[in-house]
Amino acid sequence: MTYEVKRDYIGYGGNPPDPKWPGGARLAVNFVMNYEEGSEPSVQDGEGYTENGHTESNGTTPVPKGRDLAAEGMFEYGSRVGFWRLHRLFQERGLPVTIFACALALERNPEAAAAIRAAGYDICCHGWRWVKHYELTEAEEREHIARAVTSLERTLGQKPDGWYCRYGPSVNTRRLVTEHGGFLYDSDYYGEELPFWVTVEGQGRLVVPYSLTNNDGKYNGVTGNADQWFAFVRDAFDMLYAEGARTPKMMSVGLHMRLIGHPARAAGLQRLLDYMMQRRDVWIAKRVDIARHWAATHPYAGKGLNE
Repeated sequence: MTYEVKRDYIGYGGNPPDPKWPGGARLAVNFVMNYEEGSEPSVQDGEGYTENGHTESNGTTPVPKGRDLAAEGMFEYGSRVGFWRLHRLFQERGLPVTIFACALALERNPEAAAAIRAAGYDICCHGWRWVKHYELTEAEEREHIARAVTSLERTLGQKPDGWYCRYGPSVNTRRLVTEHGGFLYDSDYYGEELPFWVTVEGQGRLVVPYSLTNNDGKYNGVTGNADQWFAFVRDAFDMLYAEGARTPKMMSVGLHMRLIGHPARAAGLQRLLDYMMQRRDVWIAKRVDIARHWAATHPYAGKGLNE
């Protein structure tokens, strides 16, 4: 039978498994840097408009004709400046970060690609371009996945370990990613706080869920400054840490270079990193290490969660 995406309202329920994180950690935390700048819709790349998502002009009406040079500059800030600021914050603390990598974007910044390679950051493919996969035909989506993997292998010297769509996935994405092969996990799911298995075409597919809640996208809405963002994500961390004495979980924190890469916002990230590092029984980990740990500790048993 062809894999079908089914809704699941139960999940682990009131008895989630013990992830048995390394060192008996109460909480696994993964920081994600979304590298998108240079892959977004643009006049130059044929979309006929300039994307302004997660910028200072987010949510405003785009320029109806021609290029929006203001929005272009805001994206370029992310790769020219924001990346290097975030990279420094993590490198100074010896902390890992996962790159959600849009392939074309990294093709266009070899210096950043070299820094990512040298730092040993793990790579989760964020697509070839910033496109809506659910609007692609199955053949088009298959081509996008293959093209992205080939590009990232050429640019970064390694194949991506995971997959995550820029927008929501299509009903075919997980099947096509499994069909392509080579991915340890995908992160196209928001409804859980622990990894879990699903069965795709008779194979086990590990899902390492992501979050748009503990995310700097909040700067485009409910939080206005670094203190507010820090307090918001810190509160999530504190609650998960306290719960972790009984039921350890994982936490994803999403970052965008053109957003939190600005100094006034990066200050909140700096506070968050230093705050988390004060806790000894917290595992700040690469996403691939969480996936490998789960696969080794809770291997696929021939069926997925609630199947």
